[in-house]
Formats: sequence, C-alpha cells, structure tokens
Amino acid sequence: MQSVQGTDAMSAETNTVPSSKKVFIKWGLLGSVGLINGYATILMYSRGELAFALLTVILTALALYIFGSKKTYAHRYIYPGIAGMILFILFPLAYTVGLAFTNYSAKNQLSLDRTQSVLMQRTFQSGDSYSFELYKTDNGHRIYVKDGEQLLATPDFDISSPSADYDLNAADVPVGEKEKIKAIIQNRAKLNTVDLHMPDGSDIRMSGLRKFASVQPLYTMVEGTNDMRNNKTGELLRPNMDEGFYQPVNDSGEFVGNTVSPGFIVGIGTHNFERVWKDDGIKEPFISIFIWTIVFSAVSVALTVLIGLVLASVVQWEALRGRAIYRVLLILPYAVPAFISILIFKGLFNQSFGEVNMLLEGLFGISPNWFSDPMLAKAMILIVNTWLGFPYMMILCMGMLKAIPDDLYEASAIDGSNFVSNFTQITMPLMIKPLTPLLIASFAFNFNNFVLIALLTNGGPNMIGTSEPAGYTDLLVNYTYRIAFEGSGGQDFGLASAIATLIFLLVGALALLNLRVTKVAQD
Repeated sequence: MQSVQGTDAMSAETNTVPSSKKVFIKWGLLGSVGLINGYATILMYSRGELAFALLTVILTALALYIFGSKKTYAHRYIYPGIAGMILFILFPLAYTVGLAFTNYSAKNQLSLDRTQSVLMQRTFQSGDSYSFELYKTDNGHRIYVKDGEQLLATPDFDISSPSADYDLNAADVPVGEKEKIKAIIQNRAKLNTVDLHMPDGSDIRMSGLRKFASVQPLYTMVEGTNDMRNNKTGELLRPNMDEGFYQPVNDSGEFVGNTVSPGFIVGIGTHNFERVWKDDGIKEPFISIFIWTIVFSAVSVALTVLIGLVLASVVQWEALRGRAIYRVLLILPYAVPAFISILIFKGLFNQSFGEVNMLLEGLFGISPNWFSDPMLAKAMILIVNTWLGFPYMMILCMGMLKAIPDDLYEASAIDGSNFVSNFTQITMPLMIKPLTPLLIASFAFNFNNFVLIALLTNGGPNMIGTSEPAGYTDLLVNYTYRIAFEGSGGQDFGLASAIATLIFLLVGALALLNLRVTKVAQD
C-alpha cells in the first residue's frame, strides 16, 4: 500500500514539473508576440498609419486572448481563419469605406504633420551664388569657393562622412588634385548636407553641381499655430481643412491664391458620394456604365445558360454518335486560361489584320470597327464572354440533366410529346430551381468581370467630356480602377472608394438575394 502511494506521489511530481515548464514557455511566447507587435504598433502610429496600427492591436489582442485563456483555448484551431477574414476581408472593406469619406488622392496622401515637415524642408536662394571646385588632398577632400577675385577654402574633411558645417578661409592656390564632375555627382547627397560659413558671416549651401549659394528655408512655422510664413514672398499660409492644402490668406483670414502641394488628408463627409450624383461629368458616365454593367451581366448569363443547356441536351442525346468527343471539344474553352483566350480574340477581331474582318470582308464586303464603335465593341465583348462562359454552364446542365428521371420522358413519349415539349414541360421546370442560385452567382461574377474588359478593350472607346476617364465598355469595377489610377484629377482614391462602396452594396444585395433564393429552393 505504501509503495503504491509512493509511486503516485512520484508520478504527481513528474507531471507537475513539465506542466509548469509548458506554462512558462507558453506565456514567454505570448509575451514575446505581444512585445514585438506592440513595438510594431507604436512605429505604425508614429508614422501616421493609424488604421494598420489598430489592425495590429486587434489581431494581437485576439491572439493573446484565445491562446492565453483556458475558456477560449479550444478556438486556437479557428484563429488563423478568423485572422485571415479580418485581415483580407473586413479590414480592406472598412478601409475602403473609410477612404470614401476623405479627399485621399495622389495630391493628398500625407497627414498634416507630415505635410508640414515636407514644406519645412524646402529652401530658396536668398543671395548670390558662388562657383566651387572639389579637390582631393592627402588628408581627404577640400572645397574651394571663388568669391570674386578671392579664393576661399574649407579645411580637409572626409567626404564619406562630412560635418554639418565648415568655415571658409582665404587660400592662395588650390592644393591637391581637382576632382571631375563625376565625383561631385557621386557625393552630391553628402555635399548637400554641408553648410559653409563665409568670412562675412553668411552661410551658403550647394545649389548646383558647380555652385554654392545663400540658401534659406522657404517656410517657417508661426509659433503656437499651424500657420506658415513664406520667407520669400512674406505671405501667410494656413491649412485649408476643407480642401486639404496649405493656402495663402489675406488680412481678413480668407483663403486667396493657389494651394501649395503636397496636400494632406481631411474628412469631407459624403462629398464623394454627392459628386456621383451632382457632377454631370461623373453622373452621366456612371449611369451609362451602370446600365451597361447590368445589361452585360444579364445578357452574358442568359446567353451562356441558353447555349450551355442546348449543348448539354445535345451531347446527352443517346442517338448522337461520338458524344464523348463532342463533350471534350466543347469543354476545351473552359480548360484554356481565360486571359489567353481573351488575347487571342483581341487579335482575331483586329480591324486591319484580324481573321474575323478578313472573313466578313471576303463574304460580305464589310470590315466592322470592333474597337472604335461603342455598339460593336459591346457586341464583341458579349461574344467573347459567351465563348468563355458557356462550357461552365454546359457542365452544370449536364449534371442536372442526369438527375432528371427517365420515367418522365418515357411517359411524355407515350403521350406523343416531341423534343420541344419535353424541354419546356419537363427539363426547364426541373432545372430552373437548382440553377437559379448559380445564375445569380454568375451574374455577380460578370458584374465584376474586370479581366475581360481590361485585356480586350481597356474600357474603350473612351467617352468625351467626362470629369474622370470613362469608356463605353467599362464596367463599374473598371471605371473605379481608372478613377483610382488614371484619374485626370491626380488619382482620386476617395472617389474611387465611394464608387467601390456602392458596388459592394449592389453585389452584397445580390448575395443576400442568392441566399434567399437558395433557402426558398431548399424549402
């Protein structure tokens, strides 16, 4: 009995020690993760990346909570999925929606503090300029400056790590070997950091590959405010919080004159959304592109389903010989990468050298302008998209046709029904319910079919008189991309985010409709 108790005590001790070590290692790892991510968060916040800092805090806090608490420790297996959903879905969505309410663009990318820092680094030449030459001596390098007839020189210095400033003293003749312009270009970044003190007390700085000049800061901050003084013109500049730029003000405090770049990011409320409806240069192409997007998506789905269903019915026909070969040939367009097929069609529809126009010109004497005529360009896109999409629909329909009982067709044959009656009375009614959710999903895919438009027409032909780049064959997603990266106003990311938010709401409504229809079909 005593030996059994002794054995139990020894086993308890051996189990306790490893458990404490595991706890120590676990909290050591969690503490390390917390410290590293905390430091990264501080760096992001210090650089103005508040959104990414907040994202890091959320993911780190969630990880520490799940892996550190016994109650939630079972959720450690789904943490990667949760983190991925936050990182790649929720965060981009929230970030895009947030940008839609700002003036974020190529001209307005910085914070106010960062803009002030950039402007404070600008300088202007406030006095005479002096030619200089760089000489290599036994103890390093020396700069010689010519002030009229007088020659001034710096002490010897290491050009790889020069001091911030040097005094210029009178010199008789240059000492050492004169460096070529190539050496000055190579060391220009270092020489730009050097200030030279003239004998009269003025300072000069490098202003060209062969010149030093009196240089002063272009702007200085007005103490206690965010205002700046232009030292060259004497103008007072104030941050315009409506526009996101520094701008001169008059004695009454009213903004006058031109804005000063770079700008900074400010919240502008629903202004970007209002532009979609109020600016005719945006509203008219947006409505036109929205209608074309709906038409393109609906017609693409209708054509691909119709052709896919007909071909599926044909290749399932038992009297047809070589059905297996036909199936393989008809599925091949689906097996070829879409971008390859699109680029091949782009060559086939080429107006001058394409095989399509050669054939049409030989048969009918016509040569359509596929890429310059809006209606023909849209027709071409529908033709190509139908070619790319019908194999997928054919595969779906083939599977659904297999699920229809043969007894129904046999009973229909006894009643004397033909192929058309079987198709309209049996095939279509039994396939439409399970096919409907897939049709909605296909509609949503075509609604955002960016690759097809980008590779085939790039949105062209372009519309004339629009505020932002827009084309007759652009879909909403392509229109958003062009505003974001080709915008005439300097890449208007805020407006593009507003339109992307509207697209999200539309596609989200389609997703909800899809779920609703699927539920009804299941019921």
